[in-house]
Amino acid sequence: MQKKQYLAATLIAIAVIGTSVVLLRTQPVIAQAQRSAAVFTSDGKMQLPTGYRAWVFVGAPLTPNALNNGQANFPEYHHVYVEKKNVDEYLKTGSFPEGTVFVKELTRVLNPTFPDGSRTEPSGRGYFNGEYNGIDVTVKDSKRFAKTNNWGFFTFGHHPLPYDGTAAEKPASECAGCHIAYVAKTDMTWIQFYPLLRDKKGY
Repeated sequence: MQKKQYLAATLIAIAVIGTSVVLLRTQPVIAQAQRSAAVFTSDGKMQLPTGYRAWVFVGAPLTPNALNNGQANFPEYHHVYVEKKNVDEYLKTGSFPEGTVFVKELTRVLNPTFPDGSRTEPSGRGYFNGEYNGIDVTVKDSKRFAKTNNWGFFTFGHHPLPYDGTAAEKPASECAGCHIAYVAKTDMTWIQFYPLLRDKKGY
């Protein structure tokens, strides 16, 4: 009888240890999967994201100076990238999860030769990507950015590479205000410019 009780106790102990090992191994993976690409310094500045060009490319709006009386707010292509896990969540639910980061990298129009800013290439007359010229980032964090509809806005310089390593949050009057006025109903994002997100057809 005692041997059976001892054996049963031993088996239970082994099962508990095995379960604990599995939990210890899986917990870091879960934590890692939930991590945001947004990293902040102790004084609240955001660090320049890395590896974003390997994320999902969702669109590239263009508002060249030549079509805006030489005074376009963003006279470059806006190359917009989002991590795949966050795109997937949006396609399922219609909203972006906490920690989502949008990277908007700017590139100049390649050496215009016509008054409208276009040029001629073997493929025809049009607009083509030139040099990198800046980067803007938006981050969804409802606790940190509650005053601006849960999103924070950062600029790491509107100039050629290298970009600034850190950036402070931009005032609402410079960035968030425009998003609140025009795209508050689409999670503060210009969904209409990004076919993958707008049409929800999948990849």
